[in-house]
Amino acid sequence: MKFKKRVLSNGITILHESRDLPVVSLAIANKFGASHETSKVKGIAHFIEHLLFTGTKTRTHEDISGEIEKKGGILNAFTAQDLTAYWFKLPSEHIFTGLDILADMLNFSVFPEKKFEKEKKVVLEEIKMYHDMPQRNIYDKIVSNLYENPFGEGISGSEKTLKNIQRDFVMDYFDKHYSPENYIVSIVGMADFEAICDYLEKKFTPKNKKYSPLAPKKKNSHTTETRPGIDQAHFVFAVHAPMADDERRYVLEVLDAYLANGMSSQLFLEIRERHGLAYNVSSNINTEKTYSYYTIYVGTRKEAVSKVKALILKGFEDIKKMSSKDLKEAKERLIGLRRITSEESSNVMTELLYAEFTGKAEDYYRHEKKIRSVSLKQVKSLAKSLIKNYSTAAIVPK
Repeated sequence: MKFKKRVLSNGITILHESRDLPVVSLAIANKFGASHETSKVKGIAHFIEHLLFTGTKTRTHEDISGEIEKKGGILNAFTAQDLTAYWFKLPSEHIFTGLDILADMLNFSVFPEKKFEKEKKVVLEEIKMYHDMPQRNIYDKIVSNLYENPFGEGISGSEKTLKNIQRDFVMDYFDKHYSPENYIVSIVGMADFEAICDYLEKKFTPKNKKYSPLAPKKKNSHTTETRPGIDQAHFVFAVHAPMADDERRYVLEVLDAYLANGMSSQLFLEIRERHGLAYNVSSNINTEKTYSYYTIYVGTRKEAVSKVKALILKGFEDIKKMSSKDLKEAKERLIGLRRITSEESSNVMTELLYAEFTGKAEDYYRHEKKIRSVSLKQVKSLAKSLIKNYSTAAIVPK
């Protein structure tokens, strides 16, 4: 593995993991996301992400997507709580085609008037789509049970907030919240590091803009929504978790690998194999810079929700029975999974972004060492402390 990192004179931080395969994944992330928004403008970061694809001074929407796709590439973006990222994956010889597109979008987007109102409708359809997918919508509900508003209101916003947002306001908001000194560029693949540094130095001028996320306020609550037209109950159990700068985050990974991650985990075996209560039992650790929470999802029968909850609580309690052999197997699973997922360059591109944003990109390469250092005592202690307070959300058939 060959890794380089540099901070340019315009403030951009560049990360590069070099690979021999002639394919490259590259992202430009701005340290601005949904956690920077008040309730009045909730969803504006996500809306801006959409608008950057609608056209620039010299390119239409069709040009933006077409120039990448005609080279066999992928162009996409995502809005998270603490950052927004725009990325592509291309054959290495076309890397500057991709960079030209991203630079144009970030520097010269015009938010075309005809596209502005149409894109509102697109985002509203996206919100409806996720609402109508209970297995997806349940995660919005659990966030609102873990955090007070505005953080708990979700990344996409609502029909009310989007309808009230005007084009001039959004353009001004974009100008105030996008600035090179807040950009992280993550590159994984075959690329000329020096040439990219020179390119980014020339294309981006610092604006000296500063902005900070709103500190999320934690809470714990429980909700159940009765919904017509579905046959399965969707249940999520969640706890607040160690933050990105807390070494216990590695302990949580080990705990999760043993408790709920994968078909050999304790809760999968207990809930699905022994009791036949579910098809899908899965877990997630959700961590950025300002927040962290851990979720366990189960799709089950309406009448089994209380039983599933009891089994999850018992699963946490039974961590005290975890053995040294269990610990070793959980660690090996995590280390093996990291090696397998790192084969995909876009996965590493994203992981490096978050590692740099929450601490140092170099921490990504220390993962195996950190996992191996976790003790059985730490895992048992964390499980005991996490379960003191928890939240639940359920969407059940009417």
